[in-house]
Formats: sequence, C-alpha cells, structure tokens
Amino acid sequence: MKYYSRRKFLESSYGVGAIALASLLKEQGLYANPTIAGGNGHFDLTPKPAHGFGQAKAMISMFMQGGPSHIDLFDPKPELSKLDGKDFPGEVKYDDSAGATRECMGSPWKFSKHGESGMDFSELVPNMGSIADDITMIRSMHTGVNNHGQSIYAMHNGTHLAGRPTLGSWLTYGLGSENRNLPAYVALTDPRGLPVVGVDNFSNGWLPSMYQGTVIRPTEPRILNLDAPVSLRGEAQDRYLGFVDRLNKKHLAKFPGETDLEARIQSFELAARMQTEAKDALDLSQESEATKKMYGIDDPATKDFGERCLLARRLVERGVRFVSVFTGNQTWDHHSSMITSLPAAAKYVDKPAAALVKDLKQRGLLDSTVVHWGGEMGRLPVIQNRAGAKKGDRAKVGRDHNTYGFSMWVAGGGFKGGHVHGATDEFGHKAVENVVNHFDYHATLLHLFGLENDQLTYKRNGQDQKLVQNPDARLVAELLA
Repeated sequence: MKYYSRRKFLESSYGVGAIALASLLKEQGLYANPTIAGGNGHFDLTPKPAHGFGQAKAMISMFMQGGPSHIDLFDPKPELSKLDGKDFPGEVKYDDSAGATRECMGSPWKFSKHGESGMDFSELVPNMGSIADDITMIRSMHTGVNNHGQSIYAMHNGTHLAGRPTLGSWLTYGLGSENRNLPAYVALTDPRGLPVVGVDNFSNGWLPSMYQGTVIRPTEPRILNLDAPVSLRGEAQDRYLGFVDRLNKKHLAKFPGETDLEARIQSFELAARMQTEAKDALDLSQESEATKKMYGIDDPATKDFGERCLLARRLVERGVRFVSVFTGNQTWDHHSSMITSLPAAAKYVDKPAAALVKDLKQRGLLDSTVVHWGGEMGRLPVIQNRAGAKKGDRAKVGRDHNTYGFSMWVAGGGFKGGHVHGATDEFGHKAVENVVNHFDYHATLLHLFGLENDQLTYKRNGQDQKLVQNPDARLVAELLA
C-alpha cells in the first residue's frame, strides 16, 4: 500500500482539493467500499468508560525481542550450577536440534538478593535490583511454541497466529485516549531495526486502522513533516484544513460504516493537531540534567534506550494510552557468544528500565500505569553451538529458545510490589508452579484496566472476536495488590 505524507496532502492546491481527495481515496482502496467484515458502525478515539473499576489507565511495554535468558538474569538455579558440564538429567525440548547439546551450563554470573523482598537479580542487572520492591517478577511464563514469530504473536495478540490486533490496539479500541492531540498507541522502535515479524508487533489486525500503533522514529526528526509548508502556516492552514474536513465528511456521509476512510480522515486531523503538542512531548531538552542522567542518557551505552524510556513517560503523562518500547531484531537471541552478547544487551536496558519505574513512582503515575519488561521466551539450561570448542571453553557457546518456562516483570497499575510469582523446575527448563500462560497474562491486564473480555468484542464475519480466545484463561489474582 502507498502511504502519503501529511505534507504532501496539505501541499495540494486549493482548486483541486476535491479531485485530490477522491484520487487519494481511490488509490488507497477507500473510495467505494461501504462495509468491512462485520461493520461495527462509528469508531473514534474519544475517552470511553471502562466496564468496571480499573486502576490502570495506561501501559508502557518494554519488549525485549529475542528471548532474555531468565536463568542468567532473574531465576537462579544452584542445582544447574552443580551439574555444570554434565549431561542434562532428562528430556530437553530443543528448537534447533542441529546445534543442540545435552551439556548443562550453570550461569556464569553471580546472583544477589535485593530490597526488603529479597528478590534475586543477576549482577548483569543491578539497577533492576534497585526496584525489586516495586515489581512483580513472574518466573513461570509459558507460551509453548518454541519459535520467535509464534511466541511474539502470543505475547502481543493472544494467539500464535498472525493478523490479529495487538494488546495496545484492543486497549485503545476499548478505552480511547485521554489526549486528542497525540496518538493513542505509540511504538518507539529501535534504531537497529524492527523486531522479528516487523510491524505486526504493533498491528491493529482487523480492527479499524485508527487503532494501529503510530511509529515515532528512534532518531531526530522523530516525526517527519510535522511542520506545515511556510505558505500554509497559520490562518491559511486553518482555512484549508476546514475545507478539506468538509470534503471528507461529505464523502463519508455517502459511505457510512467505511472504517478505513474514517481512520484516514481522523489521521489527517490528528496530524494537524500534533504540530504543537507532539513537539512539546518529544522535546527532551525540557527535562533536568538529573533526570537525563537517571535514565542513562549521558552514557552512549544506554543513551538510546534511555531516551525512548523517557519519551514513554512523557507520552503517558500527556494521556497516551499505550506505548511500546522495542529493542532491535534478535537483540536477545543468544544462540552463541552469550558470554559477551548477554552483558551488552542487559546494559543497554538495565538503567533506563529501572529509571522509568522510579520516575513514574516519584511523579505519582505508577499506580495508574502498568510497566512491563520482558520478551517472547527465555533460554534453555544446556549449551548450544559448541562448534568444535573444547569442553570448558564457553567463549562462543550460547543457549537455545525456551518458551516452556521463562521470566518477565511487571509493575504499577495494580500489580503487587516486591512479589515473586511461580517457579520453573530446578534447572529452569519448564514452568512447574503457578504457571502463567500468555492468555492468563492478558486476562489479568484487562481486569486491571476495568475491561471485561466478553464485552470487549469486535464483530467480524458474524462472530464476536476477543483478545483472550482461550476458554481456560484465568485472572491471576495472586499478581494483584
């Protein structure tokens, strides 16, 4: 599909405005398609009441694509360390059997306890240890499909399948936004590239396209073409936009129920309103030097992720409903050379992630903002890719995928602080206690936002579609404060 910048649209001449609009709509397939599957009527991003009380009003998800090794970061396994170098005493579910071994590998990094809760953290994430009493560590996550794409879909859209709306789309569909001058759902992407499955990480699926994530670029200019051309600024732009708005609404009246057309019109209107407020929201020069240092913006190793975490806070405090902060493609996929690549990946996010929780808390925003840190999987307790290296040489080895038991943490919005939930077996291979499936996690999030899964529906092909499809999904009440 071809996309038109806001500037190109606004630069079209006054006399051919109607022709330009018709041509645009026709090229993008929006001109005469009055219904989509299930056509649900009018859609917008105005604030909407929840179905019941919900403490959470916004969410920031820091998504670590690739699979952070839980047994090297959050889930110490002394029994595994005792078996280091020996054969694994049981069945191992590999993803890449060609590079697999049965040789156990205990974590080469030391763990220590943090906070009043005594929560365990590796020496690789000391700053996360400093927020131990503010987070819930879930050690029993499970998606059950040992591949990146399917597990990413599970964590984002609730199933192992592509093409469905992501969590951020469902929340903005159900609740709208508190700020009409900024996007409701924002994706802050990594300068090193998009994660596996690309834009599916923030897709609206078959929900109306106004609920898709809006990408804010990782480097300046973060939003292209934000300023109007000089010839159209001020009163001239106001008159022109009013003219285009009348054309849009006249056309839409002829084709009621065309949600893609509605979304495109609202997108044009939002682009104009963003000219002032987006600049303000994305201007980090307004932050104190102490705040920037807390986020690690003064350090090249943490500057990029720190800036995006700080932007996430600035967006949420201005009423944005959902912000995703991504790491790059396979940043955490350490099949080899883990001894050097895992510390680098951890350092990139450790200080900024902890700063985000601290900053939200000190501003009184943590109680109403869910913060998530985690990926789509963990890693196995055995060595992968020895590749001819001698036994005992760990410089080039890594760990394979593990979606059967892994860790992530959440904070704020009604989650407990200083709490460890669930457990994997003594080797960190499988979740064995208080298992939290991806659909359980989503059911719990909906509850915190005051949304009922059976009421948050979208009719498609005559059927009510929902975020949580699995009938066995449960609200994990043990996670709640």
